[in-house]
Formats: sequence, C-alpha cells, structure tokens
Amino acid sequence: MADALTKTDLQGALPLIARGKVRDLYEVDDKTLLFVATDRISAYDVIMENGIPNKGVLLTLCTKAWFKILQDAIPSLRTHFLTLDLPPQIPPSLRPTLQNRSMQVRRLKVFPIEAIVRGYITGSAWKEYQKSGTVHGIPLPAGLKESQAFPDGPLYTPSTKAEQGEHDENIHPDQAAAIVGEPYASKIASLAVQLYKTAHAYAYERGLIIADTKFEFGLDPETDEVVLVDEVLTPDSSRFWPRDKYVVGQSQESFDKQYLRDWLVKEGLKGKEGVRMTEEVVQKTAEKYREAWERITGGTES
Repeated sequence: MADALTKTDLQGALPLIARGKVRDLYEVDDKTLLFVATDRISAYDVIMENGIPNKGVLLTLCTKAWFKILQDAIPSLRTHFLTLDLPPQIPPSLRPTLQNRSMQVRRLKVFPIEAIVRGYITGSAWKEYQKSGTVHGIPLPAGLKESQAFPDGPLYTPSTKAEQGEHDENIHPDQAAAIVGEPYASKIASLAVQLYKTAHAYAYERGLIIADTKFEFGLDPETDEVVLVDEVLTPDSSRFWPRDKYVVGQSQESFDKQYLRDWLVKEGLKGKEGVRMTEEVVQKTAEKYREAWERITGGTES
C-alpha cells in the first residue's frame, strides 16, 4: 500500500491559509483557493497519527462527481468548485502528488454552521432520542427504532462548527438561524434537505443508503447567493449503509469511518490524542472508502 500523505508542503509556491482536519487550504489569488485533501483521518474530533493512503484522492473525485450529479438535478445550484487543474504556480515536482487530490475553488465567506441532514435515526441522534425523545431539541414521535427512517422525512439538524481540536455542538435549527441570520438560515435549511433527498435517491439506486450527511455553505457577496462549498457526500462527511443489509432496529454496517470508530471504542482510545491506527484498521477503512466511491462514481479516476 502506498504511503499516506498527512501533511502538504508547497515549498512556498502558494501561501498556506489554514490546515483543517483533512484539508490544507492555500491562496491562489484574492478570489481563488486551492483545497488539498490529505490522507489524514479524524474520529471523535481527533486526528489520527497516521493516514489512509489515497483517501484524499477518493474524497476529491467523489466531491467532483457529486457536484455534477447535484447540479444536473438542481440546475439553480451554485457551488464553489472551479477545476481539478492545478494552478501554474505549483512546481512540476509536486504535481503528481497533488493532482486529483486538489481542487481550485472560489473564495467565499463560509457560514459558521454545519448543515447536517438526517434521514434515519442513528448515531448521536439515536442516543439523544433514547434520553429525551428529541433530536437536536426537536420533539419526535414515541416508539422510533434505531436506524428507522424519520416518519415525516429527513430532518435538518445543524451543529456549530468548532475550531480544530474543539467539538462541534448539535443545535436546534432556531439557534442556527440566530447564528447566520435570515434569509440565509431558511435558504440553507431548505437547500440542505433538497440536496440530501436528491443524493439519497441517486445513491439508493446504486445500493447505498445515505443515513445522514453534512453540508457547508458560503455566501457569494456579489450576488448574495448561498453557495455549496467544501466536500460533499463523501465517506468523511456522510454515513453510507449497504441497502441490501439494512435492518431496522439495530446499528448498520457502513462504508465510512465506522470501522475506525468501533476500533477506537473497543480499544479504549475514543477521544484520545496521539493514536496510531493498526495496519488492519488502515486497510479495512481504505476498503470501505473505496467501495463507497466505486458505487457512487462507477470507479473512474478522472
């Protein structure tokens, strides 16, 4: 297995703006950023010491494919994506490493919330529901079972967007509205649900259930439009289940970070810093990511 790229160094070709949990952001010019998806992986808001080889390439190609799928279905959708081509400032020696894991995007003001949409009750939503009968403070009918589809359709359940090392906090949609203001809050909520429904239908035909996902949005100051940004519908930002193995009333197999999360819990390492994954965990997680990507895109790296 190839080595994982866990940190980028552009040798001064472009100024570094920020390093996120997975992406390194560089400034191309005052209107354009270069998003480089590394092979870093985080779980429970902690970045692992080692990475998943080729993960950044899969995330980038998966995002590009989804942008096209979503825009074909929703022609009015605006995204920040410009091109997978590398900017001319990147030296030839770095191009093989950065190609297909980097995308040039429009530089926008990003709204400080995660627009999470849940179609099924699982994960932290299931835990909250068991305690209080609510999800993100939203009251729900009694008697729901684990992994059940929400009876009235997908729920918009935003969270705060924490700085690196901090924890995102689940919030009620009213709190999100107080953070971003109107009319943006309503637009983000309706667009996030529309995107989820579109993606869910597409994935379902290909044998995948998207249980939940998170979107991020930015604002185009020139047109005052809400724009879809960041990665979309990847195994990093979504919970994918195999449709043919879906059973209500229990937790599901998944094509995402669940294998890693389960391993961390079993080994007593959940939330601990400085954890190095075993080769088996790296390999199994890589396989899950690749299988999800192949089902969604047909597996063409272009």
